[in-house]
Amino acid sequence: MPFLSLSPVHFRNLNDTTIDLLSKEVFFVGENGQGKSNLLETLYYSAYGSSFRTRLDSEIVNKDFKDFSIRVLYREESGSTHSTSIVYKDGVKRIEKDGKFLHDRKELINTIPCVLYNHDDLDFVIGSPERRRFFIDQSLSMYDVAYIDLIRKYKRVLKNRNICLKEKNYNLLETYDIQLVQHGLEIQKKRKKAIFKFNQIFGKLYEDVTGIDGLVIKYSPSWKDGQEDIPSLDQALRIVIEKREIEKNLSSTVTGPHRDRISFYRRQSPFVATASTGQRRLLALILRTAQAVYYTQVIGKKPVLLMDDVLLELDPEKRQKVTALLPEYDQLFCTFLPGEPYERYKHDTTRVYKIKNGSWEEVR
Repeated sequence: MPFLSLSPVHFRNLNDTTIDLLSKEVFFVGENGQGKSNLLETLYYSAYGSSFRTRLDSEIVNKDFKDFSIRVLYREESGSTHSTSIVYKDGVKRIEKDGKFLHDRKELINTIPCVLYNHDDLDFVIGSPERRRFFIDQSLSMYDVAYIDLIRKYKRVLKNRNICLKEKNYNLLETYDIQLVQHGLEIQKKRKKAIFKFNQIFGKLYEDVTGIDGLVIKYSPSWKDGQEDIPSLDQALRIVIEKREIEKNLSSTVTGPHRDRISFYRRQSPFVATASTGQRRLLALILRTAQAVYYTQVIGKKPVLLMDDVLLELDPEKRQKVTALLPEYDQLFCTFLPGEPYERYKHDTTRVYKIKNGSWEEVR
């Protein structure tokens, strides 16, 4: 179990003390606005160096202060003990692991592999194409540092290319076209491979919970040959050049991985448009479970699962099926409202904490 202790200081509305999290399952119980989700946020932040609720670190600080810090002591399955410290001070974030300063938060990858379930996951089903792409990119970024670098390179080239188009400075377009295609094709290949593996997991899980079979994730790359496949470099470059006049008029790059589409199909027909609200919500939950299974298959580690009030909208039968199909995990952290029947999900070793006004007290 990785988490031995968690020490948030001036983080949101949490009390500045240490909480020990030694059990395989830990439940946080409390009314809305008391700090349950904030505790999950600290765990997620310690794993990835960023929040799942905001991109601005300044929004995380307790309203009465300007800085915050998180310190975590954790143990790997091998028994090795490590420490992580993240300090945000004077607008600058400093991350240390085992006393060593990390220059980039990507260096935290694979340290504490967290998979988060929360309400915003519904965006991956009914949200914008950008949000659906984000899910696949996030799944790859959980273990593949090279993919993080690849996405960053592509975004830099895309930004510079768009500046050239807006400023009507076309002299560098040819150079940026080649870079865009080189990085973009690698992204598409990795996305296609990931979605292929996802489909080996995802459809079966959804059928086990709902009885609906034949559900698949469809990947439609912006650059493609006639068979919806990833094109060669020359083919992709030709597509980019063919769109150049349109892009000059729009002052924006109109093809590439930033325009790829991800959708859900059942027996050759779009699924989400006709799915019920409950089916869509389950789709989001199963995507997260598939993400956890996929991670374990690729990296060989069990993830830490963070579940933020995601069972609330399911009927008792669906809750039972979803929890029964959770993948093997190193630890599980769940939030519940006081009236929820969380006792039915407990084990003998489960720790339950009552959360109120940012403080916690173990329920015996």
